[in-house]
Amino acid sequence: MFGLPHFVVFFEVTDQQRRIVVVILEILKDFFFFAVPYNKSMNIQIRYLSKLGHTKAIAEAIARGANAKALSITEEPELKEHVDLLFLGGAPYANIMDKALSQYVKALTKETVDEVVLFTTSNWSRRTINSIRKTLTKKGIAVRKDYFYTHMLRIEKRVPAAEEFGAKHVKESQK
Repeated sequence: MFGLPHFVVFFEVTDQQRRIVVVILEILKDFFFFAVPYNKSMNIQIRYLSKLGHTKAIAEAIARGANAKALSITEEPELKEHVDLLFLGGAPYANIMDKALSQYVKALTKETVDEVVLFTTSNWSRRTINSIRKTLTKKGIAVRKDYFYTHMLRIEKRVPAAEEFGAKHVKESQK
């Protein structure tokens, strides 16, 4: 029982009227239970590939902002459960995407991930972002236009921005 019938004591009512009020309130309770959308907690994951530690540092900053844990794709080579929002990052090596990251991206399906947010660290190239976006979009996986990029020599200065980036995208997903 949800407690509202207690206000009835302020009025002169019969037991029959009180029972009617209780039944009406029970019906309304059930109506509002189904009418109000259920806001389940989101499954947010951060995955990255980092050979030199730059992308790892940004992934961990994004994870702090998103209140999630960052894992390397070498630690967990495939998603173990459905993910609502996946932050995915890596950097080009010799100006091409690493084979392990490419295979990870190719293994993702729209059944395992709803939406992806990309990030990268590099000297000059955003080629990894473009390649991942193209592959995932062809599979029907939503990829946000906004992505996080920082030059590998500016990692420490960009950590606060990476945290804000993670928090911002989680907040947008919860709207």
